[in-house]
Amino acid sequence: MFDLQSLLLTRFQDIHKRMLLALDQLDDEQVNWRPNASSNSIANLIIHISGNIKERIGDGMNHIPFTRDRDAEFEELSRTKSELVAIINEIFTELDGTLNTMDEERFKLTQEVRGQQRSHLETFIQTATHLAEHLGQILYIAKMLKDEQYISTSTPKKIKS
Repeated sequence: MFDLQSLLLTRFQDIHKRMLLALDQLDDEQVNWRPNASSNSIANLIIHISGNIKERIGDGMNHIPFTRDRDAEFEELSRTKSELVAIINEIFTELDGTLNTMDEERFKLTQEVRGQQRSHLETFIQTATHLAEHLGQILYIAKMLKDEQYISTSTPKKIKS
């Protein structure tokens, strides 16, 4: 494993941990709360990143067929906290497992992403960026909901979920 691969694994593990720590502070109603009609809930964001991972990593790299309805990821929906935790764990297992199988030649292979050919390495870097962006939204929503009771996810805590 080379340094960039190790760096990506560490980054994905940190995002995974922080998503779970944020969810651990919320209940079923809170994970489905939308700030307004044109904004997403935490559930929407998790369903969206799951679609992204299944499309680009599962289908694009591992050839696990997946048909995505991206627009539906942003419609009003309802999921339990435990369903979301299971989805998060599933997608990060897929990310970590796939990343651990990569070698230099496989990183150079390409797939089409939004009409452009991208190397698998580019896809992993874009995925890390995409997940970090949505992690920020998840943390912001959790902080809005919990106010002063919010516990920062950047300090190591034990995950209950």
